[in-house]
Amino acid sequence: MDAQGVHIETHPREGEPVFSAGRPDPCTLVLFGATGDLAERKLFPALFELARSGLLPEHFAIVAYSRSKLEDGPFREHVKEGLKKFARTQPLDEAAVNRFAETIETASGGYDDPEAFQRLSQKLQDISKRRQTDGNKLYYMATPASTFPQIIQSLSGAGLIKREEQPGQKPWSRLIIEKPFGHDLESAKALNKTLGSALDEKQIFRIDHYLGKETVQNILVFRFANAIFEPLWNRQHIDHVEITAAEAIGVEGRGGFYDETGVIRDMVQNHLLQVLALCAMEPPVSFAAEDIRDEKNKVFRALRPVEGGDVPQHVVVGQYEGYQDEKGVKKGSRTPTYVAMKMNIDSWRWQGVPFYLRAGKNLKKRLTEVSIHFKSVPIGLFSGGGATCQRLQPNVLTLRIQPHEGIALSFESKIPGEDVNIGGVTMDMDYAESFKKPVPEAYERLLLDCMRGNATLFARQDSVEQAWGYITPILQALETDAGGTVHTYAKGSKGPDAADALPAKNGRRWSTL
Repeated sequence: MDAQGVHIETHPREGEPVFSAGRPDPCTLVLFGATGDLAERKLFPALFELARSGLLPEHFAIVAYSRSKLEDGPFREHVKEGLKKFARTQPLDEAAVNRFAETIETASGGYDDPEAFQRLSQKLQDISKRRQTDGNKLYYMATPASTFPQIIQSLSGAGLIKREEQPGQKPWSRLIIEKPFGHDLESAKALNKTLGSALDEKQIFRIDHYLGKETVQNILVFRFANAIFEPLWNRQHIDHVEITAAEAIGVEGRGGFYDETGVIRDMVQNHLLQVLALCAMEPPVSFAAEDIRDEKNKVFRALRPVEGGDVPQHVVVGQYEGYQDEKGVKKGSRTPTYVAMKMNIDSWRWQGVPFYLRAGKNLKKRLTEVSIHFKSVPIGLFSGGGATCQRLQPNVLTLRIQPHEGIALSFESKIPGEDVNIGGVTMDMDYAESFKKPVPEAYERLLLDCMRGNATLFARQDSVEQAWGYITPILQALETDAGGTVHTYAKGSKGPDAADALPAKNGRRWSTL
């Protein structure tokens, strides 16, 4: 698009914020799995950015807990090395890095070792006095899902987590768990039961980093703050909705983990269904956490079930060429690395509007976006005299979640000249560029919200189970031949050709990748 033709102005509104985020409480963050990949690539960089920007509580400490023996000095050096590679703002501010490293202390021991947890308890009491963290504790489980029940049991046994009897109780203890929240409906229920036996739902923060992305949060503001879109946001005006999450990379040496998980568990059950809920939900009563989560849960309840023999009509799966040669992948594996789905929401607003989802690895490019395709104009006013006349394209509103966060709107316009020639125009707003502010990483926002006790951007127990209730029968069908063929597709392509049939049945097609 020609840069000269585009001029976007932003006008931040005066006055107090509509919803003020508030200061996070003083606390100690205990990080289980502190030597792992997630901690190095995402969590320490996010915490460092918050520290650098002065957003962390004034009284704050991190306890890095690992099964392998850790010493404060060497571990702090390890974190600094990681920040050189993964911090958002480069070059690193040395003074800020050193100040941040000072907040980190270490603890180690088995997850099933009561003595290790007694030592941890002593350490936390000691830190609370030294660093004045008021006894507030935030536990982050950056560990494999199989370890969750054991860690919860050990924390509970050492008196380190207690159920909150009334909201807003101090000192608080909260728990962040990383996905996967279970492997299917049954295991999700079992995990929720384990969590519920030790903690109140208000203390449990199921983290989904997609919900921390600025552009995902903007979906609600965009929908409900603009009177030109919300009245059109329904079956009368929208033809279909398309949600894409394409990755250009493969399984990156994590073949064993991925083969147990697959694209539907990895992307659809959590990230994409959450994005779908934000696009499809009714206006909430307020921006309070439970009001928003109530409306999202209604969307999950309205999903039309897809089971057994119906699965091949609604779901197409694929594997990229060479997937079965990846280290850790079982020969003859049916685990999909690509999925395309047609979903229906049986509600007043969306009856008859299909939602098409696709996600996959090793595709043409990295892209996550939602496209709202409006209906075509109802009459052939522009059909002219011949069959070769220019075809009008329906309007499309695109909400880009990554990599170039923003919003684009396409519409038709006359091209200057004597003849009536029609051309498509796309107005495009780049989020970071337009507001002249860097877009923070999702984990930065989510970690702060936990310290504030704000659960808006986290998945609630009922929604997690509702989403699994929809996905589990599809997974069960796909694990057998009833789910149809697992198609192969070339690396760097748009995915298997068979996926084109899903929208084509109704004369639609996927947006080009």
